[in-house]
Formats: sequence, structure tokens, C-alpha cells
Amino acid sequence: MELIGGVMRVDVEFTSGGVTLRGWLYKPQTAVAGVPLVVMTHGFAGVKEWVAPFAEVFSKAGLACLVYDHRGFGASDGEPRYEVDPTAQIDGYRDAITFAQTLDGVDPDRIAVWGTSFAGAHALVVAAIDRRVRAVVSQVPLTHGWATFTRLVSPIAMPAVHEAIAADRLARAAGKPHQMIKSASDDPADLVAMPGAEVYEWLMANGPRIPTWRNEVTLSSVDKLQSYAPEAFLRRVSPTPLLMIVANDDTLTPTDIALTSYADALEPKQLELLPGGHFAVYGERFDQASSAACNFLLTHLAR
Repeated sequence: MELIGGVMRVDVEFTSGGVTLRGWLYKPQTAVAGVPLVVMTHGFAGVKEWVAPFAEVFSKAGLACLVYDHRGFGASDGEPRYEVDPTAQIDGYRDAITFAQTLDGVDPDRIAVWGTSFAGAHALVVAAIDRRVRAVVSQVPLTHGWATFTRLVSPIAMPAVHEAIAADRLARAAGKPHQMIKSASDDPADLVAMPGAEVYEWLMANGPRIPTWRNEVTLSSVDKLQSYAPEAFLRRVSPTPLLMIVANDDTLTPTDIALTSYADALEPKQLELLPGGHFAVYGERFDQASSAACNFLLTHLAR
């Protein structure tokens, strides 16, 4: 156990689908028996270190936090490495909830989920299908898989992307390894998972400092992205309280798609609309995003 950012943090691990997932448990220093807990994890091609600052804010306010790496990423086990698999990641969230319920000092009936970007979609799905969840925060979320995919991939490039996906499937059927592609690139000609200069610049500024991070994912991750439909679960989140945090100039998980999804969600719900692009929540708008989430969680996880 170590003191990080004014809160106690301990390494933990649990099993999901036969794979060991690893992360950190944040414990409030003034914790008493039966504290609420927030399950938290990272977005597409991310790592838990990018989530940690939010957990520190929540823990200082009296919430325990379980932060972990998805299967195949960061410190967690799992093959193939860097495979973004929504189904496995949703199962990971649910297994994290189960693990959290076994922890000493945690109130098993006061568990929330928080997700950012791609995991913002997972948080919505988990809240919709798992009634153990008392509250959900979905930050700059992907809310509609195909609509977002067609924004990121131009109609001109779409045939080449689908040809690459089909060729990768044939190659893997023949026993070859997964084809890897860059998560982001400064070369517009590259086949990447997340196109655009904004994504590349943020990843290059924040990724290399984390030893477990790589600027790559499997090509099949892109196939799974285009097949993902979190919007099908959105109205099922109710009656679990929902906070959606949306950036008003988001081009990665486009603002208009997120706001349309928020309008489709049922009550009780709350919207925090903040200035900036997708990555503002991790930088210049961190205080606003973390405070809004913290206040919401404290309200809905109260006894």
C-alpha cells in the first residue's frame, strides 16, 4: 500500500474470463466500514494511468475506487495484446463489480461505474444490464458505434478498410497472427484506429510516459468497433441515475451524436456540457469534469 495524491492505493488483481486483470484500489483515508465504490477503467487503446487522476479526486471525497486495465492492455494479462473487444471489456466491468463486492470495508450495495470515451459506452451497457449498479458516469462517450465509425472513416476510405478487415480474417484463419495497426498517426495515408491530428498529438504527449502503453491495436479492434451498438442499451439504463459528460467540440466521439443519445436516455439523467474537444476532460477541463462526476456520485451513492 502506498500514499498517492493524498489517498491510499494498493495493487489488486481479479479474474475475468479466465484472465487476470490488474489495477489499483483507492481507499479514502477517513474511510469507515461500508464505503461506496466506483469501478473505473480506460478508453480505446488507453491505460489505467490516465484514469488515476479522477480516482484520486473521488477518493479524497470519500469514495473508494477500483481502477484497472482492460484485458490485453497495460498491466493486465490477455491475448492477443491490444485487442479492443467490447464484449470482453463489458464482462471485465461486471467481474470488477463482483470483485469489489468482496472487498473488506466496501458496501456491496453502493457500487457505481464510471467510464471514459470507449469505456463510456461500456459503462452505459453495464448499467443497463447489471442492476447492482447504483449510478453511472459516462464521460465523452462513444454512444453509437456505426454512426461514429462512419464519421471517422470517409466513404472513399471505407472499401479499403473493409477489404483489410476481410484479409485479416482470412490470414488469422490460416494461423497467422493478428494484423496490428497504429492507434493514431500523423500520416493521413496510414490505416489507423483513430484518425486525426488531435488524437495523435494527445497520444504522443501522454502515451510514451507510460511503460505499458503502445500506439497500436489489432485491426480486428476496428471490426469490433463498427459492430458495437451501445445505443441499443441506452434507454435500459433507467431507473439507474445517469450522468453524461459531453465536450461541445468533440470530433472523436462526436458531440451531436452524444447529445442525441442523451436526449434518448430516460430519466433520471443529468448532462454536463463542457467547452473543448474530446481530450479537454483530461486537461484544461479536468476540474470541471471530475467535480461534476464526484458530486453526482456522492449524491447517488449516499445511504
